[in-house]
Amino acid sequence: MCGLAGFLTKDTFDFDSAIRLMTEPLTHRGPDDTGHWINQEAGVSLGFRRLAILDLSSAGHQPMLSQSGRYTIVFNGEVYNYRALQEELSKLGHKFKGHSDTEVLLAAFESWGIHESAAKFNGMFAIALFDQKDRTLYLIRDRLGVKPLYYGWAGKSFLFASELGAIRAFPGFKSEIDSDSATLFLRYGYVPAPYSILSGIKKLKPGTILKISRSEPESVTSYWNLLEVAERGVQKQTQSTLPELKERLNSLLLDSVNLRMISDVPLGAFLSGGVDSSLVVALMQKQSSRAVRTFSIAFEDSSFNEAPQARAVANHFGTEHTEFLVTAREALDVIPNLTQIYDEPFADSSQIPTYLVAKLARQHVTVALSGDGGDELFGGYNRYIWCEKIRRLSAYLPKSIRHALGSLMGSLSPSSYRKLYFTLKKLLPVLPSVHAPGEKISKLGRLFRIDNEVEFYRQTLSLWELPTSSSIQDPLLSLFPKGVSNRNFSRLQSMELMDMASYLPDDILVKVDRATMAVALEAREPLLDYRLVELSFEIPDHFKIRGSQGKWLLREALHQHIPKELVERPKMGFGIPLGDWLRGPLREWTENSLSPKRLENIPWIPAADIRQMWTQHLSGEVNWQQQLWCVVMLSEWVAGLR
Repeated sequence: MCGLAGFLTKDTFDFDSAIRLMTEPLTHRGPDDTGHWINQEAGVSLGFRRLAILDLSSAGHQPMLSQSGRYTIVFNGEVYNYRALQEELSKLGHKFKGHSDTEVLLAAFESWGIHESAAKFNGMFAIALFDQKDRTLYLIRDRLGVKPLYYGWAGKSFLFASELGAIRAFPGFKSEIDSDSATLFLRYGYVPAPYSILSGIKKLKPGTILKISRSEPESVTSYWNLLEVAERGVQKQTQSTLPELKERLNSLLLDSVNLRMISDVPLGAFLSGGVDSSLVVALMQKQSSRAVRTFSIAFEDSSFNEAPQARAVANHFGTEHTEFLVTAREALDVIPNLTQIYDEPFADSSQIPTYLVAKLARQHVTVALSGDGGDELFGGYNRYIWCEKIRRLSAYLPKSIRHALGSLMGSLSPSSYRKLYFTLKKLLPVLPSVHAPGEKISKLGRLFRIDNEVEFYRQTLSLWELPTSSSIQDPLLSLFPKGVSNRNFSRLQSMELMDMASYLPDDILVKVDRATMAVALEAREPLLDYRLVELSFEIPDHFKIRGSQGKWLLREALHQHIPKELVERPKMGFGIPLGDWLRGPLREWTENSLSPKRLENIPWIPAADIRQMWTQHLSGEVNWQQQLWCVVMLSEWVAGLR
């Protein structure tokens, strides 16, 4: 786990100074070593910051040259099956000086070529590779987008890096906000690939390879296509029985965890006590000769505290468990640093506990396994269940009646619905308790007016009702160019696909990568092994969701290792009492972020609307925590940019 940067240029300037300026902002990603490689004649330079995980000796130093001298590489991440690849390559005559996966990657490129090698790699990676023979630069990103990779132009120079901070450090680069990307950020709370918040800079999409030379423009091709993987999986759904699926799943889970336990430095796991992290810990302990190190954080507010469940799971498996009680003050102290930690505007408030548990783990280990990916692959999100229920209800209503009902529901404000709900709750105590009822009823009204399946799900993820500029294509809308109905996907499969294409890499994995890298900790996600992704689409929906519970088949795998009562509980998420904090200890800071002067710099939402929402939130009339947090994060980022 490291940081990389570089450029390919037709310009003339001080290459050494430029590449050092670019790698300096990446020091937090790789505090153990730094390296630079320059070929002035070819107009290329590669820079690297290393967090040593495999082969801690100088034999693992980057940038690294291949044996023949043809290829030079900088590589962020891990290729977990490198030992098997090394065995194959040794039979072809390759000799290895050390035991790093970087050296194996170079040998693979020399033997099998670029695309063929990438297709053989099982891991998380962002790679920059320069071919000195053809004077060609390649950028390669892993299949699921675990590792980040930005690229773009500054005059005559093509730039690339692990984070935007490195690109902004390039001499003469002008940091200008892309208005269309800012609009997408306000809609989702993150900037979806291939866009970035900076004009002229993009994210390389997962599973793709970018090729560029000084004589030819960049071109991007896929070596792994999520949509094609899903289509093949759906076609195979009738070919396996439930016992066969269980056997394949258990085998792949065990192997995936085993591969991610290879390390030359101390290793542990995040443990929340939920299904995903508990399963990862179970399989780690099954294959470990010593007690696994596990880490969790506790909150004073019981509605956000998962520590007792995590502690019970740790006791069951006999792990060496470390728990840290986070006070509100300690959590709040992180907030002023969020824009620096996350590099690009980012508004998933679980970024705070994610950073805190990473900071805790780094005091004891250098690598930590996580349970990320289980929800997207196995139908774990509550919205999968609720969206299906809403669509089924909609199917019973004629279109005209459904649209009229939606318009009627949209005619009242969330605050009006909140008052109505609590009035009815007093009269009818049997009504179920609903968090933020006004906001949810208003959103339900919008969903009733939507006929398109993709747009329906897009709206469930949207924080704001914002127009998307005609000059930019929302990645979710472009995922199904022929329409979802022509792809033979169920609603659940369509939702999982959209999450895997955008929400997973651009929110969940960004959150984990930036939080862990801020403290120089490597996170590994065994549930995102691409073989498990491919298997997940072969699993019928009724083996994922049963009744009102998701991840049924994954739970079956976990129940082989732990009693049900220790892990079966309502899904909590990894949250904080953000709404209360905004009204309380964060009020002054938030007021400054939402001041009229600050709001002048974010013109994509009328300042009057934001101020009204802030007033409603302070009074408790409506809980606008997500929307306001999104605006605050953008306001803080813009202030730092200027």
